Amino acid sequence: MPELYGTYQTKEALLRKIGNISQIAGVRSCEGTEGNERGVQAVDFRTGTGFHFTVLPGRGMDVSFAEHCGRPLCWRSSTGDIGASFFEPEDLGWLRSFSGGLVVTCGLSNVGAPCFDDGEKLGLHGRIAHIPAKHVYVDGKWVDDEYVMWAQGTMRESRVFGENLALTRRVWAKLGENRLFLEDTVENLGFEPAPLMLLYHINGGYPAVDEGSELVSPTESVAPRDEEAERGLEEYAVFQKPTPGFKERVYYHEMKADEEGRVHAALINRSFDNGAGFGFYVAYRKEALDRFTEWKMNGEGTYVVGMEPANCVVDGRANVRARGELKFILPGEQKQFELEIGVLASKKEIEAFEEKVRRIKGK
Repeated sequence: MPELYGTYQTKEALLRKIGNISQIAGVRSCEGTEGNERGVQAVDFRTGTGFHFTVLPGRGMDVSFAEHCGRPLCWRSSTGDIGASFFEPEDLGWLRSFSGGLVVTCGLSNVGAPCFDDGEKLGLHGRIAHIPAKHVYVDGKWVDDEYVMWAQGTMRESRVFGENLALTRRVWAKLGENRLFLEDTVENLGFEPAPLMLLYHINGGYPAVDEGSELVSPTESVAPRDEEAERGLEEYAVFQKPTPGFKERVYYHEMKADEEGRVHAALINRSFDNGAGFGFYVAYRKEALDRFTEWKMNGEGTYVVGMEPANCVVDGRANVRARGELKFILPGEQKQFELEIGVLASKKEIEAFEEKVRRIKGK
């Protein structure tokens, strides 16, 4: 049963006190009405704990915003939630509609740098985040003494003489909890094997990211992507204040999973609110997402740290193929991917998470 306002409450007891579940929580569809956000379908979630987030069926079912008791989890860029029709797929055009937000999906045919591969010119991070969902299903219901809310939809990335992939996503949460779950199924609807590159661009921002905050993770080894990252390698997990002229630093982590095969990583600001602390974590199955990229960008305005579970690195499909690391999905095959993202809202929760990571690392 849910814990609300410091008390565990049954369905019957709670419904006696309210006229409608929307009084304390719920899920609601809405739509952008102005400028280049006009027509972007959105779904707002409230779990009754101060945890609020927004899913965008109009933009690949990504999670555009999240907060807890007025404290944002994620960085938001200057672009806003631009409609899918404004997408510029060539070269680095993806950045003109990269709104940041809690989760931006990269793929399905390319992740990372623009490149030319197998006769096709591929832009930064692929197309999936700009494909509106179809068959969108938004609802909530009681399951015994638990109230569950969800939004589900399907995006199809396809072209004539090319890939024909469907991504069905379900994002859900429970009344009384400070976490969400994202469940993806990718299916190859075509008749030929297709490259499958998938990365979840989880964009942590202030106040989870601030001077002295840290990435806490079961990292066994870390490798810089380039010379810029190598210069700051010793401080890969610690973040600095917004810095003029800061250049992005990208690190590839080898993560250790727990006994259930899950990796746990978090952005934590221990000093926030006079030492009360604040942050958020992500957990995922390493078998499905065997790579983890850290995007450290401590510039002015673009002040963000990306936690990025993936099945590939961000070097672009041509380079990944050349190294023999490109993954494929067979005709008719389905692949499942899962994320859990939750708030670390107190010193006690932060310490419990850190202890979990120490235990996984064997320290």
